[in-house]
Amino acid sequence: MGEVTRRTLLAGSAALGSSLVAGTTAAAAPAGTGASPLNTTTVGVQDFRYADLVRGQNVRFVSQPEYVRLIQTPDQVAGAVRAAVLAGKRIAVRSGGHCYEDFVDNAQTQVVLDLSGMRAIYYDSSRRAFAVESGATLGSVYEALFKGWGVTVPGGSCPSVAVGGQVAGGGYGQLNRSHGLLVDYLDAVEVVVVRADRTVQRVIATSAANDPNRDLWWGHTGGGGGNFGVVTRYWFKTPGASGSDPTTLLPRPPAELWINQVAWPWATLTEAHFGQLVRNFGRWCEQNSAPGSPWTRLFSRLLLNHQANGTINMVTQIDASVPGAEAMLQQFVAAVGNGIPAPQVWDHRRLPWLHTTTWRAMFGGDATGRADFKSTYMRAAFPDSHVAAFYRHLTSADYRNPVAILQISTYGGRTNTVSPTATAVAHRDSVMKMHYLVGWGNEPEDALHIDYLRRFYRDVYAATGGVPVPNAVTDGCFINYADIDLSDPAWNTSGVPWHHLYYKDNYRILQQVKARWDPTDTFRHAQSIRLP
Repeated sequence: MGEVTRRTLLAGSAALGSSLVAGTTAAAAPAGTGASPLNTTTVGVQDFRYADLVRGQNVRFVSQPEYVRLIQTPDQVAGAVRAAVLAGKRIAVRSGGHCYEDFVDNAQTQVVLDLSGMRAIYYDSSRRAFAVESGATLGSVYEALFKGWGVTVPGGSCPSVAVGGQVAGGGYGQLNRSHGLLVDYLDAVEVVVVRADRTVQRVIATSAANDPNRDLWWGHTGGGGGNFGVVTRYWFKTPGASGSDPTTLLPRPPAELWINQVAWPWATLTEAHFGQLVRNFGRWCEQNSAPGSPWTRLFSRLLLNHQANGTINMVTQIDASVPGAEAMLQQFVAAVGNGIPAPQVWDHRRLPWLHTTTWRAMFGGDATGRADFKSTYMRAAFPDSHVAAFYRHLTSADYRNPVAILQISTYGGRTNTVSPTATAVAHRDSVMKMHYLVGWGNEPEDALHIDYLRRFYRDVYAATGGVPVPNAVTDGCFINYADIDLSDPAWNTSGVPWHHLYYKDNYRILQQVKARWDPTDTFRHAQSIRLP
């Protein structure tokens, strides 16, 4: 994993019908992958591997493409895109398979490009930045950056998520309060695009103010996946960092963390207790999420599990190097639990940072299950109407699912120091991020669980048309927790379109990026950026 020198890619390759945009260069990935630059593995309908490759983590969605291309190099991406475009086939792209909706696996998909084999992570000395290919998982990124150079990026909590979609959607995680969002460190991106004449190009777009391709970089700082082309790799660097020492070009993670998990048994909680717990957490976030607060080194998730689960849980971590860190952690738990029965302590340890990235309490999920999801950005503590709706649906007697959860994460801090237009992530003054989810196993139960979550969400935001419209309390939705119901007037009666909930005023700029880089709308799905 040594330094990689720059090489210039030849334009106008006859074999691919593609080129790298004039004047740009790309670094070669480390040798030894064994991949041919042109040949890909093609898995057709009769191949016994096909069934595994036409679905992602949410097995509600299964596509029936004519074939799946297993890709390992940027050249292979360009060749596969060109072949599909020439044949007039509808393309979908998968990196880690964590898309929450059917944006990849749907009835219109004819070709799936599987980038999970593109996993290289290396320091690119030509760009003085760290290159990460789209199929690399967050867990492998954290391990490689930490073991190789003692640095990290503030990505998400689930180690099996790939960077391809995580970055494009503006990923966040346990370090967002202290270090900002993952896209705040995006220095450059390489994308395979289809131009108006249907030629295929590999384009490198950077954050440099004088880069003529900068708008394409900007579109990948939270503009959502599947909109502009196929991302082959990203480059990461701290904004403003200089020099050639890679150990100084990204943030160092905490050496150690205090981790804590507590649980409140539902049997010990009255409705008043529940309301007190939720209000305590919301008020704490409202009061302790300013960028300069010492509490930005603490991250927590309150897991409001359905009563059928038996407990409400809270998982928390804090940088152990903060003076009095353990006492601060205990103070936080006490503040959230003020006025209600004491919780059970399920875990309380001090661990080295890298080990905490695989702490199961901070993430969950079943790669063989079915699920539905929704989201909310919160600018302020919860109104009484929200709290009452939470309680009604989480104690519902006619719906008893232990995997019905409202997850509330602390947010803000350094994330909120960035302008809403500096990246495509427009939500830059929130103090909490909410994740509604239900999980189940069997297809015949789909309608039951989807309907429950729809009614729950609509009830919480009844006063604003069934969705969390931007106002003084709520601020829309997170594109990486994609929710097709936001486009449905039966469930969104607010008059605020889905794209404003995701992108607010940045949507107009994203449409301009779309018009320039994907004018034929080759890359599209149910909630992709629309051509203006």
